[in-house]
Amino acid sequence: MKINIAIVGLGFGAEFIPIYQRHPHTNMYAICQRNTEKLNEIGDAFGIEKRYSNIDDLLADPNVDAVHINSPIHNHAEQTLKALRAGKHVACTVPMATSVEECMEIVKTCNETGKKYMMMETVVYSREFLFVKELYEKGELGKIQFLKASHQQDMDGWPGYWPGLPPMHYATHCVGPVAGLLQLEAEYVSCFGSGTIREELIPHYNSPFAVESAHIKFKDSDLSAYVYRSLFDTARQYRESFEVYGSLKSFEWPLIEGEDPVIHTAKKPEPEIPERVKVPDFAHYLPAEIQSFTTQGVYNEEDNAHLSFIQGSGHGGSHPHMVHEFVSAIVEDRDPFPNAVQSANWTSVGILAHDSAMEGGKLKNLPDFGSL
Repeated sequence: MKINIAIVGLGFGAEFIPIYQRHPHTNMYAICQRNTEKLNEIGDAFGIEKRYSNIDDLLADPNVDAVHINSPIHNHAEQTLKALRAGKHVACTVPMATSVEECMEIVKTCNETGKKYMMMETVVYSREFLFVKELYEKGELGKIQFLKASHQQDMDGWPGYWPGLPPMHYATHCVGPVAGLLQLEAEYVSCFGSGTIREELIPHYNSPFAVESAHIKFKDSDLSAYVYRSLFDTARQYRESFEVYGSLKSFEWPLIEGEDPVIHTAKKPEPEIPERVKVPDFAHYLPAEIQSFTTQGVYNEEDNAHLSFIQGSGHGGSHPHMVHEFVSAIVEDRDPFPNAVQSANWTSVGILAHDSAMEGGKLKNLPDFGSL
């Protein structure tokens, strides 16, 4: 079975073209980009004939089976809904949407159309996450007691809608791993803002906070998680981390990029409890044709690299894993991970966390997306 894939947005989106070209179940059918010069440059470079400068024209093409959306954040919900209603399966870069209402609309539309939706959350397909997941499933961590994650980034100089963005409006990289490891559903959230960004940034979103930190309570679970975000005026090397504390072993992210993470093992002599570990690659989970993409991107040259790839240290080798999950879900006619309900839950944690911070930490309940 070959699925005709169309990619919308060719900045970060171009990273995925060769993966779809080599995946055994996909045909890299079409690309879409408003800038026709860029569209033709990428189309020529990768030998893709079908090119669209308008997403409506692309969605009207009956040969397109699925679209992978990599457009700016504020276009995600509108383009996802259009694609689902046009009868296409949808993969979309994070976050799912910019409001809880949009998240609800996407879940409802998936239910109505029967089409697959997957939010392409890199962290839950990173080698670090796959490593911890394997430890957990083998029973090595014991009972999970607490989860923690952070995403700190200096976004000065990023274009368009980024300046002044509320930190928690882009929270899925830290919400995803703490919710995703045990497939937990966030029930309610409380968040505090801390510090102040510079005056000229605040009016963009009427959001003053330099850092937002939130506690998430999970439904039908004794667990909660702590996540924090910063985007401006906070000194920190890029960090997209998660940490898991178990009764037998715990996993802690390194403080500095490039160092090895630490496993703490209970009941050892105190000096022997922590141990640095090498995280293996998980390319063996993938079809042979796309295994090489866990350790290389399209943009391996520094002058060519997309900012998110440089700062995100290659997203932990996640790109081919995400593609394979999306494609496999279509081929096997099952829900991808994360599906629409999970994606809505993770995205809404961040949206409601910011609302909570603006109201001094007030508890915010999440909708029951699974009942829509």
